[in-house]
Amino acid sequence: MATQLMSIRSGVLEGDVRVPGDKSISHRALILGAVAVGETAIDGLLESDDVMCTAAALGALGARIERGDDGVYRVQGVGVGGLAAPETVLDMGNSGTGARLLIGLVASHPFTCHFTGDASLRARPMARVATPLRRMGARFVAPPEMRLPLAVIGTEMPVPITYRLPVASAQVKSAILFAGLNTPGVTTVMEPAPTRDHSEIMLGHFGAEVGVTETNEGGRVITLAGQPEISGREISVPGDPSSAAFPAVAALLVPGSEIVLRGIGINPLRAGIYETLREMGADISYRNRRQVAGEPVADIAVRAGALRGVDVPPERAPAMIDEYPVLAVAAACAEGTTRLNGLGELRVKESDRLTAIAEGLAASGVKAEEGEDSLIIHGAGGAPPGGGRIESQLDHRIAMAFLILGMVADKPVHIDDASVIDTSFPGFAELMNGLGAEIREEPEAA
Repeated sequence: MATQLMSIRSGVLEGDVRVPGDKSISHRALILGAVAVGETAIDGLLESDDVMCTAAALGALGARIERGDDGVYRVQGVGVGGLAAPETVLDMGNSGTGARLLIGLVASHPFTCHFTGDASLRARPMARVATPLRRMGARFVAPPEMRLPLAVIGTEMPVPITYRLPVASAQVKSAILFAGLNTPGVTTVMEPAPTRDHSEIMLGHFGAEVGVTETNEGGRVITLAGQPEISGREISVPGDPSSAAFPAVAALLVPGSEIVLRGIGINPLRAGIYETLREMGADISYRNRRQVAGEPVADIAVRAGALRGVDVPPERAPAMIDEYPVLAVAAACAEGTTRLNGLGELRVKESDRLTAIAEGLAASGVKAEEGEDSLIIHGAGGAPPGGGRIESQLDHRIAMAFLILGMVADKPVHIDDASVIDTSFPGFAELMNGLGAEIREEPEAA
C-alpha cells in the first residue's frame, strides 16, 4: 500500500546518530558468506527489503542464514561450487544489485535459475550482465529487451574470460567476478574508470586471490583466481555513505544545524558526494578514521552553512552515482548555478532518475534544465518554493531526496509513495524526525 508523506520546514537539526548498514557491502557479505566454507557472522547487516531479498534467494540456493537475538546474521556457507538448484523463482523485489550479482553467481553452476522482481526492477536492463556471462558459458531465456523475468541456464564447464566493461559499472564487474569464483583459471575485468571496489576488498577478506592494477588511462584491471576455498569471516558492516548523505545534506541546509553520523564507510570510490559538497562550501569533517574488514570508516561531522553552485565533472559520477538526487536538493538551495555532468547511467536506475529529479525540482519551483546526460540547476540561494507533490516512481532515493527538500522549502513537499524507502533505509522518517525534522504521514486521499 502506498505511504504518502509530507515534509514540513524543519527546526534546527541536532544529534549523534547511526544510519543503517551499507547496502552494497551487505549484499556482498551475504553472497560470499553463502559460498564460503564454515560460518560467516555479519554484524550491522542492512535489514532492508533489498538485502532481505538477497538473503531469501541465497537460502533457496542452499545456504543457511539466521538472525541471532544479538542482531548478528550467521551464514552457514556451502563452499564455492556448492549451491543447489532452487525449487522456486527468486524474487529480487526492487534490488538491481541483488539481481545482477546473483545472476552472475549462479551463471557458473550447472542448473537453471529463474529471477523476477517488482515493476521497477522488471524495467531495468540486464543485457549488460548477460553479455559477458554468455561468453563464460551461461545461457538466458528472457524477453527480447533482456529484462526480468528471465531464466539463467548455468554452465557445467564455465570458461574464464577477459572482459572490458563498455561502461563503468560495479554491478557488472561484480557479476563477472562472482561467476569467476566457480570458474577454473583466471577471470579478468578491465574497467574504464574505477568503480566501487567492495567486491574486490571482500573477496580478499574471505581469502580469494584478487589482483588490482591501475592502467595508464586511469582505469583498473581486476583479476580473480577461480575455484578458491574461501573461509567464513566475521564482518562488521559500516554505515551506508549513500544513506548518510540524506541527513548530511539536511543538516547543511537547515540553519543552525549540527549533527554527527557515526561509523560511516568513506571508501574513496563512494565518497564523491562529500567531495562535491565540500567544493560547494560545506562544513563536513571526518573524525576517528579507522579500517573495518578492509573498508575505511569514520564519523562524519556536519554543520550548516551557505552553499554555492559548482560544476561536477563527469568522471566523478561512478563515485556518487546514487547521490545525485540529494545533491540536486543541495544545489537547489545553493547560491548560483550547479552543473551535473555524465549522468547517463541515472536513466537506468530504479526509475529514469535524471528525469525524475528534473520533474521533482520543477514541481518544487526550482529552475532546472535536463540534458541527455546532464542537469543544470539554478539555485535559490536559500529556501526553494516547495509545495509540490512528487511522484517517487518506485525510487527510494527520489522519495528521500524530496523529503529533504521539504525540510527547507517555503511550502511542504508531498511524496506520493514513500513505502519504497524501506528498500534501502528502513526507519528513515523516524531517524530524521529524531534529529528535529517534521515528516508526517498523510491520508491517502489527501
